[in-house]
Amino acid sequence: MPIYEYECRRCGHRFEYLVLSKTPPAACPECRNEDVEQLISAFGVSSEGTRQANLNQARKKNAAIHKEKQHEEYKQMLHHDD
Repeated sequence: MPIYEYECRRCGHRFEYLVLSKTPPAACPECRNEDVEQLISAFGVSSEGTRQANLNQARKKNAAIHKEKQHEEYKQMLHHDD
């Protein structure tokens, strides 16, 4: 199901529109004008490799946060009696 980005030539509003085989032509949701321009948009690509790399990066970040929290708790414990 392709989602395209459009810009209205009348009011300049940008919007996304899901294009299926039986959908009517895109029209601006703001002014209902059908004179719209399809824009070139970026797309996302995902694979098992990128998902695994993102998961590993998130785990490393979480481990660093956990380690920092433990360090701060230990410092608080040492300086509790000061």
